[in-house]
Amino acid sequence: MTESNAAPPAPTGSEQGAPKTRVAIVFGGRSSEHAVSCATAAGVLRAIDRERFEVVPIGIARDGRWLLMADDPEPLRLTATNRPEVTGDTDVVVPAGSGPRNLIVREPGQPPTELAGVDVVLPLLHGPFGEDGTLQGLLELADVRYVGSGVAASAVMMDKHLMKVVFSAAGLPVGPYVVITDKQWRRDPELAMDAVPALGWPVFVKPARAGSSVGISKVERFDDLRPAIEAAREHDPKVIVEAAVDGREIECGVLEGRGDSLPRASEIGEIEVVSNHDFYDFEAKYIDAEDVRLTCPADIPAEVAAEVKELSVKAFDAAGCEGLARVDWFYQPGGRLVLNEINTLPGFTPSSMFPQVWKVSGLDYPQLITELIELALDRRTGLR
Repeated sequence: MTESNAAPPAPTGSEQGAPKTRVAIVFGGRSSEHAVSCATAAGVLRAIDRERFEVVPIGIARDGRWLLMADDPEPLRLTATNRPEVTGDTDVVVPAGSGPRNLIVREPGQPPTELAGVDVVLPLLHGPFGEDGTLQGLLELADVRYVGSGVAASAVMMDKHLMKVVFSAAGLPVGPYVVITDKQWRRDPELAMDAVPALGWPVFVKPARAGSSVGISKVERFDDLRPAIEAAREHDPKVIVEAAVDGREIECGVLEGRGDSLPRASEIGEIEVVSNHDFYDFEAKYIDAEDVRLTCPADIPAEVAAEVKELSVKAFDAAGCEGLARVDWFYQPGGRLVLNEINTLPGFTPSSMFPQVWKVSGLDYPQLITELIELALDRRTGLR
């Protein structure tokens, strides 16, 4: 059984008389979750321990350019009227090999200049081209330490289909689903949809490799299935259709253990959509906060909470995760647990579930940021 046991924050660099650790905070990106990533960066920029860490904010524009950004969280806030976006003209070139880790900065009309290398990267990207192993591969090539899981775990856990295959093989409970690939859809859409009615109604149609509830539809009847698949395909050509699971949505945060210690499970949180939304969609997550209730610890029996923690750590290990993950479950009326998904770079605004469950478990938001950076610094580069 795994208990919540938050590690105390390490001594700060100023206490040790050591130079500050240089942290590149990378956000934005090419996915449909660009604005959410910017909002996450705003929260981290406000909360990171400035006595210990020197921050280098780097935004990735929607076209893939890496840009040196102002150290200012205000333009990155996500509101009902503001969808933040990375823009600018000061390019950053990251090292492509395992030599010096200096960044090259290029401003219009100016010769390139060097920016001192970073000690660790804190990726705050969500979705493809950042959360899915692509950024992790780039950093591995450059021998740069970074927060979070490696290439394989990031890529497999980003794909809701492959994720379920791994968890099923590990003996973890997953719900019924149907996968529709791009080739299947282009060959014969009607045939691709044939297996869906056997799941029962309603179903949830999702992009296989996206998060933040982007592109997700709840479908009540077959006639609405095709438009929902087309909507999901706007974000990912691979689509997964999941049977609706009757259960409460509960979540557990997992942190990698220090050294050879076991991973640590947080207290259990619960999400309840109380009005105006059919499910926990994008607006409920990030815009209409009053329509959602986040409760931690969740009001569930102690033995169920213990089982969720144990199984969440098992999922973390089965996936080969490092650093952090949020494990999402359905707790059904009969007591059965169904694993919904694992998120290797979970929502990380101050009000997101992952920071909230760790706050209740003994690590507040600034301490959690420090812990994640420390875990990354303690981990060796290369194959592990």
